[in-house]
Amino acid sequence: MLGFLINEIETKEIQYLIKREMDEILFDLKDERIDHIVKRAMEERYKILFSLFRRVASPRDCLMYMRRKKTSRKG
Repeated sequence: MLGFLINEIETKEIQYLIKREMDEILFDLKDERIDHIVKRAMEERYKILFSLFRRVASPRDCLMYMRRKKTSRKG
């Protein structure tokens, strides 16, 4: 386990960078031209970024970036 000390300005900068990256991924996931395999990799990256984001962001900010779980439809 590693520890990491950052000040308030650095926290805001990290939040900004992670938000930008997550926004870009969310935008690209809507693009139908992107292959399914690539989208799966993007979703994995999003999960990692979101777990980092949860460590530095407020719960309110986290709610804005939470993704809904996909439900399989049978019928």
